[in-house]
Amino acid sequence: MNEPDAHANPPVDGSELIRLEQVTKRFGDNTVLDRLDFSVDSGKHVTLIGPSGSGKTTILRLLMTLTKPDEGTITVDGQQLFPAPEKQVREVRKKIGMVFQQFNLFPNMTVLRNVTEAPVTVLGMSKDEAEQRALDLLDLVGLADKAGARPTQLSGGQQQRVAIARALAMRPRVLLLDEVTSALDPELVAGVLDVLRDIARTTDITMLCVTHEMNFARDISDQVLMFDSGRVIESGPPEKIFSEPEQDRTREFLSAVL
Repeated sequence: MNEPDAHANPPVDGSELIRLEQVTKRFGDNTVLDRLDFSVDSGKHVTLIGPSGSGKTTILRLLMTLTKPDEGTITVDGQQLFPAPEKQVREVRKKIGMVFQQFNLFPNMTVLRNVTEAPVTVLGMSKDEAEQRALDLLDLVGLADKAGARPTQLSGGQQQRVAIARALAMRPRVLLLDEVTSALDPELVAGVLDVLRDIARTTDITMLCVTHEMNFARDISDQVLMFDSGRVIESGPPEKIFSEPEQDRTREFLSAVL
């Protein structure tokens, strides 16, 4: 697959791209994130693992501004995302792309239109530029021949690959991946993960990933963070976390899922 030049991101200088400081999030009496301090450097691929309900997806939802923290600050690319005025929130949000468990494609639009819609309406990109970029990205995800199809004509795995192309079309600084294979039939999972491996290998985009696919996490991650009860209890490179975890809770979790 060709790497589209439109995919270029700002140079990776190792600087901090995302920072959460003392972030707390409660749902009723349930504290999902507990005074969390957490950061991701530019260009790094960071994977969050841990049991259901440990707060992993909540972090992605906070960064997407789909929910707000009860306490703490969130900064992206040097600009505060929370607390911040609404106009600033919208500007910072443009730097963040997300691929969800469900594909959320517009069923009444072609694949090409699904990928070009946001760059044209939100970024003000010209239709021609947006379409060329979309075709490059559809080629990257192996669906160049499906540009004129409707989402209902595609398999779940193909729809998820369109969703990945759509997220990348916005030229985000960071790509959030929330259990992107959990809604797929098992035989479709490998194709989607291969696309994400290709993106991780051939681009400079920062990735923050929540997944239960441990081999994928081992393959693509620079850093793996183990979550439990709203806190990071262990972090390190994948070979350390998967082969020599220090915490009993990490060992318990991995022995249950591997």
